[in-house]
Amino acid sequence: MGERVEASLARQRFSMLLLSMFAVLALALATIGIYGVMAYLVNQGSREIGIRIALGATPSGILSLVLRQGMTVAIIGVAIGLAGAFALTRFMHSLLYDVRGTDPLTFGGISVMLTAIALLASYIATRRAARIDPITSLRSE
Repeated sequence: MGERVEASLARQRFSMLLLSMFAVLALALATIGIYGVMAYLVNQGSREIGIRIALGATPSGILSLVLRQGMTVAIIGVAIGLAGAFALTRFMHSLLYDVRGTDPLTFGGISVMLTAIALLASYIATRRAARIDPITSLRSE
């Protein structure tokens, strides 16, 4: 009897495994993309950061400035992503079992996780930017 149950559930388990692998891949790509955007934004503002450091800004001041800017971009991105995901859930409805397409726990958890990833990416990029030599930054352009 156990073999029959295993055989009857094989297709669903394979679909679950495949969907889980794609979800992990999507999370990895999102993490890399978020870090890339944050690093790019910090790199674009490196001249401004160099000027602020030359004028006496503290590393904590630079950190708070860039984190605030980065998190603004991240929260806007999460809001747009939530709106898009909410609009597209009707296409995934047939693949879901015992979960609504607009499950608030899932939407909230993913939003918090992506915001935390953006915060970490901003922090890493900002720490690198706070060590910018003002002279090098001002000469670079």
